[in-house]
Amino acid sequence: MKTISHWIGGKPVEGVSGNFGPVYNPATGAQDKQVAFASVDEVDAAVRAAKEAFRTWGTSSLAKRTSVLFKYRELLDAHREEIAQLITAEHGKVHSDALGEVARGLEIVELACGIPEKLKGELSTQVSTRVDVAAIRQSLGVVAGITPFNFPAMVPMWMFPLAIACGNTFVLKPSEKVPSAAFKLAELAAEAGLPDGVLNVVNGDKVAVDAILEHPDIAAVSFVGSTPIARYIHTTGTANGKRVQALGGAKNHMLVLPDADLDLAADSAINAAYGSAGERCMAISVVVAVGETADPLIGKIKERADNLRIGPGDDPASEMGPLITKVHRDKVASYVSGAAAQGADVVIDGTGYTVEGYEDGHWIGVSLLDNVTPETDAYRDEIFGPVLSVVRVETYDEAIALMNNSPWGNGTAIFTRDGGAARRFQMEVEAGMVGVNVPIPVPVGYHSFGGWKDSLFGDHHIYGNDGVHFYTRGKVVTTRWPDPSDGGINLGFPSNH
Repeated sequence: MKTISHWIGGKPVEGVSGNFGPVYNPATGAQDKQVAFASVDEVDAAVRAAKEAFRTWGTSSLAKRTSVLFKYRELLDAHREEIAQLITAEHGKVHSDALGEVARGLEIVELACGIPEKLKGELSTQVSTRVDVAAIRQSLGVVAGITPFNFPAMVPMWMFPLAIACGNTFVLKPSEKVPSAAFKLAELAAEAGLPDGVLNVVNGDKVAVDAILEHPDIAAVSFVGSTPIARYIHTTGTANGKRVQALGGAKNHMLVLPDADLDLAADSAINAAYGSAGERCMAISVVVAVGETADPLIGKIKERADNLRIGPGDDPASEMGPLITKVHRDKVASYVSGAAAQGADVVIDGTGYTVEGYEDGHWIGVSLLDNVTPETDAYRDEIFGPVLSVVRVETYDEAIALMNNSPWGNGTAIFTRDGGAARRFQMEVEAGMVGVNVPIPVPVGYHSFGGWKDSLFGDHHIYGNDGVHFYTRGKVVTTRWPDPSDGGINLGFPSNH
């Protein structure tokens, strides 16, 4: 059985803790790999390598950093098929979705290639007689990232390329369920010429996470995952003096007004609810239908959902793959039966779904629930699976009150032909990312990604300008070079004259 090891100091390092975790193929349910779990000492070795590398990388020129990043971008592009295959094998998502993930990660690598523009400082001359003031940004040192299973390549690429472009060195702890993509990203970075120790990968469980959060030589931690863990990461990391950005879970609503293009809305609901088997923090899990919209919209969604092709991710005919584990599959299924018991109407029941020839895979079909209320568990919890709930309301005001009452505020969308209604919505809704006739409003790389309320802990969103600011700190330098004609003593308070 293949063992996925760590990447420390520019090379593979076999795990010595004696602890391993299983890596499954979700389509078959078979364990075909294992991953080494790092001990505290192994995490410390990665941090030491990063700290040593920072001595030279932190003072390296922007030209050197970008030359490596440009080469890295070329290698990632050349190997995108291979990376996508690794993602599909361990996550289960269909190959086209995995390729899209790599493409979105590449956006941030491209942003990092333009870091000289992002790190330009500010200069004010002659603020006082022969006094100039400059504002600059400098790297933090060793920083770390803890990433989730649902985007094994994209989320790590949301973090480390920008961090190292800013002059930091990085320790990545990917999800133990999907370790191969991160290891490949590190291999390609070394091939691109990234110096040893600048990027390190340690696999593991909570032992490794806590070692990162408590390590005195790590200055900042980035995290993407569920809200309870995000809260823990933020609380523990900040208690240990670290800068922390922790992106949590979501319950994303899609508001459909009576004037909306219902075919567009139905297509978008299918794509946003069932893409990647719903294992996205930006998935639409609730459709809020206003007035008489619900019946025809549900009919159109059901018609499309009934024709979805579910199967192994490496089958080109598949449109949706399996869930990550059997445990998660069973948990997702429980929400469908639970919703029925709590009074919702089950329009489509995807539980009990299997794929011929892959009966041991982690399969579930798509589910559609109608007449869901805010008291239903399927509405209140982040399901993280292919379950779409429909909540019926009579007015826009009722809808906005419902949505803003949610403890989460990650992403949201409105479908309408009315520009005034759309503008009002984008100003009134309490969420960090808003789509207007766009179901999954994930910002492009040069804007920043992040939610509000319990979807984000910390002051910075991820990537974009917020990412640059998170991985750097500001410094203001006031300079006065004496003129040969200066002289004398003046004990008065300096004045700006």
